[in-house]
Amino acid sequence: MTTSDLSVLIVDDDEAVGTVLGALCRQRGHSATWVPSGAAALAILERRPYDVAIVDLRMPGMSGLELLERMGASWPETPVIMLTAHGSVDDAVHAMKLGAAEFMSKPFDRDELFFVLERANARAATATSVTVTTPASPHARDPVGAMLGAAPVMQEVYELVRRAAGSNATVLVRGESGTGKELVAHAIHSESARARQPFVKIHCAALPDNLLESELFGYEKGAFTGAAARKPGRIELADRGTVFLDEIGDISPATQVKLLRVLQDKEVDRLGGTSAIKVDVRFVTATHRDLEDMMRKGQFREDLFYRLNVVPIWLPPLRARDSDIPGLAARFFDEALREHSRPGLALAPDALAQLSSRPWPGNVRQLKNVVERIAVLAPGPLVSAADVERELARDRALQPEPTPSAPTAPPPATLDGHVDRAEIEAIKETLARCGNNRTLAARFLGVSRRTLYNKLARHGLG
Repeated sequence: MTTSDLSVLIVDDDEAVGTVLGALCRQRGHSATWVPSGAAALAILERRPYDVAIVDLRMPGMSGLELLERMGASWPETPVIMLTAHGSVDDAVHAMKLGAAEFMSKPFDRDELFFVLERANARAATATSVTVTTPASPHARDPVGAMLGAAPVMQEVYELVRRAAGSNATVLVRGESGTGKELVAHAIHSESARARQPFVKIHCAALPDNLLESELFGYEKGAFTGAAARKPGRIELADRGTVFLDEIGDISPATQVKLLRVLQDKEVDRLGGTSAIKVDVRFVTATHRDLEDMMRKGQFREDLFYRLNVVPIWLPPLRARDSDIPGLAARFFDEALREHSRPGLALAPDALAQLSSRPWPGNVRQLKNVVERIAVLAPGPLVSAADVERELARDRALQPEPTPSAPTAPPPATLDGHVDRAEIEAIKETLARCGNNRTLAARFLGVSRRTLYNKLARHGLG
C-alpha cells in the first residue's frame, strides 16, 4: 500500500464537513466514503475494510468515542483520526487512551489533514504498533494468571514478575518471539502501584524512526511540515503509569540517546519544544535480540542497556517446557470453543499427543493460533490426531525436515498453478467452515482482510 491509495471512511453528522473531507482526500489520490453516523459506519465496515477512518467526536446517537471503542474491538487494524470542533487536551488524552491514532480540531488545515493521513497510513501498514490500555484491561483482572504454564522454569518467572511489580525499577524482558513478553509487561503493571494509571505499549520495530520519535516524545506546533497543532507524546500521556517498549533493540542510535535522557532525568523534550516536561513513568522493555552482541558491534548504547536492564526477566521457549503443551493446548481450545460458539467438541488424548510432538518455533503464540484454528475447522465431536495433523500441515514450520529421495518426474502443471489451486481450495474450505465470515476466515488463513479480498477477486471467488 502506498500513500496514494488509501481508502478513507469519513464519519460525521455534518454533510458539508464530509463533503469537504472527501474532496480533499480524493485530491490527494485517496478514495473516500462519507457516512452520517456511527451506526452507518459499523454497517459499512461489516461489508468492506478501510485503511483509515476520520470520526467526528460528537455526533447524535453513537458518539465518536463510542464508535472508536467499537472499532477498536472489531477492527483494531484500522487507524482512527478523531475530529472535533470542541477539542481540548482532555479530549485528546481520552481519545488516545481508547486507541485513537490522531486528533484534529475543526477548522482543520489541509496540509495537516494530508500529514495525519500519511502517519495513519504508516500505522495501517504496521497494524497495532501503538496501544494504550486502562485498568479495564482483562490482564488487570488476573495479571499473572494470564501467563500460563506449570513448569518449574515458569514458576521462577512468576516469582520474578511479582518481585519486580513491587518496585519502580526498569525491567528488560527477553526471549524468543511468541514466548509472552507482552503478558509479562501487563502483569508487572497490573500488580504494581501504578495499576490504575495508563499502560502504553509501543512496538518500536513497527514504526519508522521519525514517526517513532514523534510518537514517543510528541511535538510542538510548527516543529515540522504538517505539525499544525501541539501533540503530546505517548510517554507524556503515560504519566504516573507504565510504558512498554516492545522490540527495544530496533530503535535507532538517535532515539536511544533521547530515551536515555528520559530515563536519567525523568524529562521529555517535545520535538520543536523549548522546555522539558517532567514525567513520572515506569519503563518495561522487551526484545528478542542479542543486545550484548549489538553493544559489541556499536549498534546499542551500553549506558542505555544498563539503564534498561535493572531487572532482567528471561522467558523460556516452549520447547524448554514441553510438559506445559498439553495444558496450554487444552486451555486455548476451551477458550476458542467459547469465543466461536462451538460447544460439544473435545480434544482426544492422541490429539494432545500430536500437538506435544511438534517443535513450535513460534512458541506459545503459534500454538494458540493453531489450536484456535483446529477448534473452528474440526468437524467434531471428538478432535482426533488426524484432525490435528490436517491443520498442522498448513504450517510449514511445523513439518519435519524432508528426507532425501530420488528425483521424480516434473509435475504436469507449473508451480504457480499448483499454488493457485491449493490457495483456492484453502480459501473455499475456510470460508465454508467460518460460515462465509470473511473477517474470521482471513484471521485463520493468516492474512489481512484486504489480502483476502484481493485473492477472492483474483480467483473469481468474490
